[in-house]
Amino acid sequence: MIRIVIAEDQQMMLGALGLLLNLEEDMEVVGKAGDGEEAISLVHQYQPDICIMDIEMPVKTGLEAAEELKESGAKVIILTTFARTGYFQRAVKAGVRGYLLKDSPSEELASSIRSVMAGRRIYAPELVDDAYSEENPLTDREKEVLTLIADGKNTKEIATQLSIKAGTVRNYISTILEKLEVTNRIEAITRFQEKGWFK
Repeated sequence: MIRIVIAEDQQMMLGALGLLLNLEEDMEVVGKAGDGEEAISLVHQYQPDICIMDIEMPVKTGLEAAEELKESGAKVIILTTFARTGYFQRAVKAGVRGYLLKDSPSEELASSIRSVMAGRRIYAPELVDDAYSEENPLTDREKEVLTLIADGKNTKEIATQLSIKAGTVRNYISTILEKLEVTNRIEAITRFQEKGWFK
């Protein structure tokens, strides 16, 4: 019997997933959590084979919980509406065994669970394509400038830290905005994070 913990903050979705998986002859839902923190404690309590996790949840996100559960023995499968490359890359780094989208057919979830139990990794194909097709367009210096912007530094502080002129920093910033196809620094940081390009 495959023992499963589900973490999902939408109660209706949580209930539906539980019912769906309990209908499978070889599966049993042993715990249901409404946030990432609760998921971690249920995994430690019940020692399930699989933990199915949404990403955007209160207290702790599914990705934070997955990172903490990396050594737990439970195989984590992310089930989310978010097909974001950055999320996917972070999930892969956290050792998740599956990354599925909620708009997949329901029978796909049960077969993916069995595949993960058999030692395979199951990732939504569109995510794998995106993750490997999109190259970071920024040069090392531009990445450095954007990282300092993300750290809250202003133009003058960046110039001092990198030993360049403030005008040069401004030139870098306009190039960054152009390459990332955004209109301001906040959008640039958000786009860069979503793509998983901050190292």
